[in-house]
Formats: sequence, C-alpha cells, structure tokens
Amino acid sequence: MSSAAGGRIVVTGATGNVGTSVVRLLSEDPAVGSVLGLARRIPDWSPQKTEWASVDLASPRVDLVPRFAGADAVVHLAWAFQPTRDPAATWRTNVLGSIRVFEAVAEAGVPALVHASSVGAYSPGPKVRAVDESWPTHGWPDAAYCREKAYLERALDTFERDHPGIRVVRMRPAFLFKRQSASEQRRIFGGRLLPGPLARPELLPFLPDVPGLRAQALHTDDAANAYCLAVHSDVRGPFNLAAEPPVDAELLGGLLGTRRVRMPRTAARSAIAAAWGLRLLPASPHLFDAVLRLPLMDCTRARAELGWRPVRDSTEVLEEFLRGLKEGAGAPTEPLRGRKVG
Repeated sequence: MSSAAGGRIVVTGATGNVGTSVVRLLSEDPAVGSVLGLARRIPDWSPQKTEWASVDLASPRVDLVPRFAGADAVVHLAWAFQPTRDPAATWRTNVLGSIRVFEAVAEAGVPALVHASSVGAYSPGPKVRAVDESWPTHGWPDAAYCREKAYLERALDTFERDHPGIRVVRMRPAFLFKRQSASEQRRIFGGRLLPGPLARPELLPFLPDVPGLRAQALHTDDAANAYCLAVHSDVRGPFNLAAEPPVDAELLGGLLGTRRVRMPRTAARSAIAAAWGLRLLPASPHLFDAVLRLPLMDCTRARAELGWRPVRDSTEVLEEFLRGLKEGAGAPTEPLRGRKVG
C-alpha cells in the first residue's frame, strides 16, 4: 500500500490479542481510510473508520474474495490455539483457513499480504546468540503450533513464486503480551488453576529454573506497530520482532521476588505431561519441548528496513501482563473477555 490517504485495510483475526492492537493503530492512522475487521464473533467495540464482518476461516464455504475486493492490504492474523487436543481442528482453521486467505488475496487482486508467522516457525536454534531471518523455518514437528506455522511458511514460498506481483511480508514475533490479553492467555496456556499463584508470587514456594528455558517477549502494541509500518512500506519478506532482554528464570525470579530452584528438563516435562494427561493444563508438553528449542532472534532487519524499535523492554512487558493476570484484565471482544480468578 502506498502512504496516500484513503487506503482500505482488511484484518483477519481482528478481535484477538494482536488484532485488537493492529485495528486500533490502523483506525488512528490518517493514511488509512477504512478498516474491515474479520472475526467469528462481532465485538462490542467500534473504533473509528472500522467495520466488522463475521467470518469463519475453518468453513470451506467461506467466500473471502468480496471482503478483500478493493483492499490495499490484507493483514492476516487469525489463529486458533484451541482445541489443543484436536490438531485436526486447529489445522482446519490455521492452515486450510490461511490458504483460503492467500488464494482470496490473489483472486481479489490485493497488492499486499502481511502474514503473522512466529518465532515458533523456526527450527531448533541457539540460546546464547541470536539468529536472523535466514534461519531454517521447519518448526518443532511434535508441537501443532510450530508445525502449522512452519507449513504456512512453505505455502507462502509457493504463493510468492506463483504471484510475484503481490508483496508478501512475514512477521515472526516473539511471545506477545499486553495487559488486555492476560485473561485470554491464561485460558489458552495455563487453564483455570494456574493464574492464582502467578498473580500472587508470594504463594510460589520457588521458581523452577529449567536449563534451556530462555525465550523472548514483546508487547503486543509494539508488534502491531511493525505490522502497520509494513502495510505502509514497500518491504517484502520476513522480519523478526522481539524486545530485550531475553526472558529466563533469573529475570523472572527478580521480577517475582521468588527464589530459583534448578529443575532438570525431564522433571519439568514430566510434571507438565502429567498435568496435561489429567486435563489440568491446556498447553501440551510438546509446546514446552518446542520452547526449549526455539532460537533467540536478531531484529536488525526490522530496525534497518522498517525503522521499527520496541517501546517497552521485556521486563516492562511482563510486569504489565502479570498485573493484568491479577486484575483479570480483558477487552470488549469475545477472545479477550476478562475474568478474575485465583
């Protein structure tokens, strides 16, 4: 999209963690004429210049071409994390639904597609140095999330080959948090029994320090800013997005004021697998395996070509998120609805 005023942007997954931030920034942008937010359920939220449409990407009968017609860019964010115990269901939404989005972008003649990939698309990599966007994107095959993100990287390789006139941008953010996403992410990853101790660190007897459990975080609004910059620029290809410093047990222990206790990977994984098997934890042990292997990302390209820099560091991001957990924070959309627990 050019930076001329009056541009029309379509956002899929517009009511989720990233979608709400992207829609808000686009609605406040004078270079954007209108925003169409697509989601399964229409929210009780009406930003300026924004319209809504109910769309289920998992349905093979969904017709996206009329929705995309005349758009300057499609920002594809829609993603289903649940049901984690039914990978065929998430595949229908995440992979088959994304392919429907790609095909409709081409058929409608949309000039730009900005796609939400992830650090989860990357193959196992180092924890002591950062890798750039050339690192292989084959994911961790045991984890459905990584498997689906990696598959879509291959699908976009083919899409770009077949449609060289369409500008494709792949955003690969770290783990994304904001205050308003706390209740949603509690439900997705922690379940109903976990948040109390998290929101009240004085109840934690210790913080497990698992070797290799080191990852990156980013505020959702900072990620959304990168998406908006990509909409307005002429860039193509992948961009890593993350804040500093990397998050590990030392950082979390200092943040929570909790002593760290070294725990072997096998013990931590066994505890997660047991909770998963008893249906006490919605996040599978396979996702834990993947997190242990995700590389740290170098974000030089985003800084150099997008002019992007995160406003908040990782500590600020986690402090805000933990406050949101304690408060049961949310937003007026179905995925982000708030609920205080624990």
